[in-house]
Amino acid sequence: MKRYFAPSELLIEPNGAVYHLGVKPELLADKVILVGDPGRVPLVASHFSEQECDIQHREFRTITGTYKGKRVTVVSTGIGCDNVDIVVNELDALANIDFATRYEKDELRRLQFVRIGTCGGLQPHTPVGTYICSVKSVGFDGLLNFYAGRNEVCDLPMERALLNHLGWSGNMCQPAPYVIAADSELVERIAKDDMVRGVTIACGGFFGPQGRRLRVPLADPHQNEKVESFNYNGQQITNFEMESSALAGLSALMGHQAVTVCLVIANRRAKEANIDYNAKMNELIKCVLERI
Repeated sequence: MKRYFAPSELLIEPNGAVYHLGVKPELLADKVILVGDPGRVPLVASHFSEQECDIQHREFRTITGTYKGKRVTVVSTGIGCDNVDIVVNELDALANIDFATRYEKDELRRLQFVRIGTCGGLQPHTPVGTYICSVKSVGFDGLLNFYAGRNEVCDLPMERALLNHLGWSGNMCQPAPYVIAADSELVERIAKDDMVRGVTIACGGFFGPQGRRLRVPLADPHQNEKVESFNYNGQQITNFEMESSALAGLSALMGHQAVTVCLVIANRRAKEANIDYNAKMNELIKCVLERI
């Protein structure tokens, strides 16, 4: 029996657009690029031969257009897994819920999500300027723990190993990390042989959760050392960012394909950073557009 989605659960604007994104169903392509910064949306779209729409609503900006014959939608998520929860759920609704009847569609669309972002490298082989494709993501945000089925799509042995390594087992004050794999076919297509294939931690914040101390002391000053030294069957944590786990996890539960690729703009071990990375980011954007 198909589910009905009440107005309180799926908010639709009077003009037929989904509530937060302000986008109508017919404007969504099957290939979707996600970026954090709304200002990066027109940079991606500058490579399109034509554009169908340019919609700005809150921190969410959406442009759908054509790149070398491929229809592509690019959407800004803002920062954080909480924003990704909004974006991915609303994009899935645009694809798979009939907005006129509020019932799930008989035939479901499978979307392809590629997040393009920036990150902090955590290993000697991830210096500033490296492109990292997140083969697995570790969610320090806790988002997926609110959804049924998370155990079926997560790597539970790796979760347990990481909890034990960090010393978080049984500590109710620490998050319950989840480990989720990206879509393997999309990893092969996007990463090819010129990106580092890594394990990414998606943090619930930029400062304390990533081991940065400004004026407030950290609960565990040695957290980053533990993260950097973690090794599970030859897999190490390669980088920090703030969205990949929610994207991979929700996509797995919904039946979509998803992967995150990031440009390293800071290496925490080397204590180096480069915030003048626009040219390098544009190269990554063109690479993803060719391969998506």
